Amino acid sequence: AMKFKRIHKHKKQTERTGFMSMELALVLPIFGIVMFGLLEFTLLFYARADVVEASRIGARLATLPGMTRQNVEQEVLKILPPQLGQGAVIQAQLGEHSGDIVMVAVSIPMTLASPNLLWPVGYDLKGQNLYSETRMIKE
Repeated sequence: AMKFKRIHKHKKQTERTGFMSMELALVLPIFGIVMFGLLEFTLLFYARADVVEASRIGARLATLPGMTRQNVEQEVLKILPPQLGQGAVIQAQLGEHSGDIVMVAVSIPMTLASPNLLWPVGYDLKGQNLYSETRMIKE
């Protein structure tokens, strides 16, 4: 009778292990997607802050008298981290007279800011840009 009980106990434990591995197989992909999403969102969030800051500083410089489009673009590239700056598209409209509106726009491909981890689940960063535009009045 003792042997029978031991065998029975052992069988129940392997059944439970089977359930645990099944639970793991179901939960792991979801957990992975959540973690990748969190990482990607964080990287894009920080990169967006850099893009916004660069466009604001660029616009502030563009309001100053004697600034050229080239000066503004150089300064914007100095503010951006090198990995983002390599693909940055900077547009600057400098007003001619005091009181004119100046505009500086910075656009960066999202793939430079994040490794594009979620494309297998349909969230692809290719062709998507981080964009910030700032307008100010020329001094």
